Amino acid sequence: MKKIAIADLLSIEAYEAQRPVIRAAMMEHKKTRRLALGPNATLHFEDYMVMRYQVLELIRVEKIRGEANLQEELAAYNPLIPDGKNLKVTFMLEYPDAAERKQRLSQLIGIEEMISIQIDDLSPVYPIANEDLPRSTEEKTSAVHFLRFEFSDEMIAAAKAGANWAVRSEHLNYPYSVESVPEQFTRSLVRDFD
Repeated sequence: MKKIAIADLLSIEAYEAQRPVIRAAMMEHKKTRRLALGPNATLHFEDYMVMRYQVLELIRVEKIRGEANLQEELAAYNPLIPDGKNLKVTFMLEYPDAAERKQRLSQLIGIEEMISIQIDDLSPVYPIANEDLPRSTEEKTSAVHFLRFEFSDEMIAAAKAGANWAVRSEHLNYPYSVESVPEQFTRSLVRDFD
């Protein structure tokens, strides 16, 4: 999948003028890239469009200018774009109440390694989690994890042929699954394999 280049960005002024249209398109796009897993977890499947939008928003808010500064942001965000044989996911555990969040995160240590994606009846794929830095301690897990799922050619071919996808949390304290991921999601995610 294409990575973001400086030429793909807009000036702060140009982005500000186009922001309402870009934002509306992005909200629509994200509907096919945000999958709830049980009541308190969400998988945000990242791609070029989502990361470009994140960079444009960051540039706007932080008033980032200059090629060196922009390259620094691209170096941080481009690794979150799939490479053609993988999916990259921001996995979020969402508990609005702070006391409940603290308690639940202490009960979900290791959950980031127990999320799987299964295409058709092939073996489930487990993620490589938090390559940038550790996000769990012996006392608790983080509310946000970055996951990379690597797929074989056989899995990718099955996905492109319209096979069923299942996403599961196999953590004993959070046993939820989506046994048949809706087609609008799988159509969007299959594009990440190009």
